[in-house]
This record gives sequence, structure tokens and C-alpha cells, in this order.
Amino acid sequence: MANGTDGSGSVAPGRPAPWLHIVGIGEDGMDGLSPLTREVVASAEVIIGGDRHYSLAGVAGAERVPWPKPFDAMIDRIRSYKGRRVVVLVTGDPLWYSAGARIGRTIDPVEITYHPNLSAFQLAAVRMGWSMADVETLTVHGRPVEQMIAFIQPGLRLLVLTTGSETPSRIAEFLTDRGYGQSPMTVFSSMGGPREERFDGLASEWDRAVPSFNTLAVECVAAPDAALQPRVPGLSDDLFIHDGTMTKREVRAVTLARLMPMRGALLWDIGCGCGSVAIEWLRATRHGQAVGIEPRRDRRVMAAQNALALGTPGLELIDGQAPEALAGLERPDAVFIGGGLSSEIVEASLEALRPLGRLACNAVTLETEGELLRLQRDLGGELVRLQVSRAAPVGTRLGWHPQMAVTQWSLVKR
Repeated sequence: MANGTDGSGSVAPGRPAPWLHIVGIGEDGMDGLSPLTREVVASAEVIIGGDRHYSLAGVAGAERVPWPKPFDAMIDRIRSYKGRRVVVLVTGDPLWYSAGARIGRTIDPVEITYHPNLSAFQLAAVRMGWSMADVETLTVHGRPVEQMIAFIQPGLRLLVLTTGSETPSRIAEFLTDRGYGQSPMTVFSSMGGPREERFDGLASEWDRAVPSFNTLAVECVAAPDAALQPRVPGLSDDLFIHDGTMTKREVRAVTLARLMPMRGALLWDIGCGCGSVAIEWLRATRHGQAVGIEPRRDRRVMAAQNALALGTPGLELIDGQAPEALAGLERPDAVFIGGGLSSEIVEASLEALRPLGRLACNAVTLETEGELLRLQRDLGGELVRLQVSRAAPVGTRLGWHPQMAVTQWSLVKR
């Protein structure tokens, strides 16, 4: 259905006629397209796609344009063809982990007609007999494969678009190292075409040589001693490399509740240390972003190592001191100030926060606590004191061992 039509193929009154067609094509080529979509491709004046797409389409006569690099150059190139019959060929569903979604964020969707095909996720789910509603779908195609680590949980079913023939082996290592070596893995390639192949095995025994363009299905099976790393904030402190200065587990969970991770939202973690808050933010939300500002190199190194180990390789780390280092950054949806708090940093953070943005500040010293008292008096928000005690041996018995109290001030920008 054309975005700029009324559903019958006619252009809706007052809306421009779509000039750009983004066509999802499968391994069955033109045979897998509807008659209308086949006609769109066959009559195109300009076709943009990769060599594989041209081979699948098998059309002649149109001007063929390869994918320009970088991606932004492609957008400008597509715009330059406005007024001609333009087709962009992509794989499967143009709006599911595909270039079609990126194009639609830049070019007005009313100028685009999408022609969807079955996605690799749908094809793999059918072959596995899995309900799409009960699986996690993700892509590591052209992205750090470590991001899938955050999805390793008992009983979870994963469908993964991979980035090359070696990716299933790396994922098998991640699973095995975390106690999920008995997880069944299945790799599919060329689904829906005459060259379709399937490869099965267990993560701990994976040694299959697979084609470079593939889709991976994993059913996570946990051993009794497997790592338990839920996406809900509150990971064990032992999972982080740190120098003793970090937001501890229970306080971290409360802090993330105040920051309210949401899909696609951006966090500034000012004085991020070993990165524990930013990493838990990224694990708690799909497609979230986080920037950690940390002046100490040794702590940035720890944060980078923790981000890879815990499945959040997208954590961006900045060498700098707030508030100067905040200049030029994208406006955040949430800000956490865990160290080095000052009125200047708070003022800059509130200025940058988007409407309904969340701010949380933690303090352990009397001087910083006094600053939070003043901020709450002048700006409102909530002020709480968090005290955590853990049981520890006292002779032959147990007693409570208190940690340092944390004063937390938080507010929502209205």
C-alpha cells in the first residue's frame, strides 16, 4: 500500500504522489513479488541496490546504482533522482532492520511506497516452529556482535541477523562461557530459494562452516551454574571491573528506576566511573543510547571492558570534565550525576534535558548532601536517603554490615 494513497491506489487529496518505491526481495527473486510489485521493478528508470539484489531481480534496462558509501551519501543520491521512477531493492521487509527504515526517517514517508516481503525472522521462525510473539529479534549485521550477550537468559529464544560466517562461532563462545553450552543453535542461509541450507548443533560443540549471509536461531538452555544476568537493573557488583568506587547494586537499581529507561532514550552518565549505571541503562531498554563522561583514563578503560562483557558495546565514552564536556552533545532524555556534582553541572544538565527528562544525583559526602538539600529547596523534586546493610560474619554468627548512606535527589523536567 502506498503511504501517500487512500488505500485503493489513488493519491489522497492534498498529499504528494509517492515517487520512491522500496521493494523487499527474497531468494526467490521476482517470482516472490506480487504482480503489482513486479511491474514497479520492471518499469523502473533507476534501481538502487547491491549486486545480490540485482542478481535476484534479474531486470535490464534501468540505470543501476550501487549502494553509495557512506550511508548519508546514499540519501542524497536517492533525492537527486526525484521526478524519475526510482526503486530501492532491499532484503525481505524494508522496515525491519533494513535500509528502508533509515530512508523513511530522512525522506518524508508520504513520498515512499513500501513493498514488503517476508523477513528473515519470519522465515526462520516458521522453520523452527516458533511463535514470533515469543522470541527476541536482533541484528548484529554490521554491528558489534557483543550486543547479543545482553539477551542470554534461561529459556529465551533468539533470532539473530548475523554479520558474517564467523558470527555463529563467536555467539557459541559467548553462550558456552556463560554456562549455556547446551543451547541448540540453527543457522539458515538463502532461505526461500533453491540454495537454502540449514546447519544445526550445540553451542559447546559448534564447529560448522556456514555461508556468510545467514540467520541464526538460538534456544538458550542454562546449566545449573549458568550466569543469571537479567535486563532488569541490579546486576551483581562482582560482574563489573571496578576500583571500589561505583554505584552499588541496590542503589543502582533505585537510581535506574528514577532515570526511567525507555525505548531509544539517551542517557548522560556524568562521572561514569566503571560505567555501571550507563551499562544497566542500555541493558534495560531496546535501542537505547548512553554517553559516559569520565576524565580518568583508567576508569574509561574499565567502563569499556564492562560494556563489552555485559553486552552493551554501544556505550560512548568521552574524555572530559563536566560541564565543559557536555557542550555539543545530543540533548538527553535522562542525566545521572554520580560524582563531581556542582551547581554548574546541574544547571547545564537541566538546560540540556528534553521535556519530561529525568535527572538523578547521588551523594555520599556531607558537602555534596548539603548541595542536594539546597537544590531540592530551590528546584523541587524528591530527596531520599538510601541505606543498605548486608549480612556479614560477626564471630560465629551473622550481623548487619552497613554500607555508606547515599542521598539521592531526582526530578522530572516539566
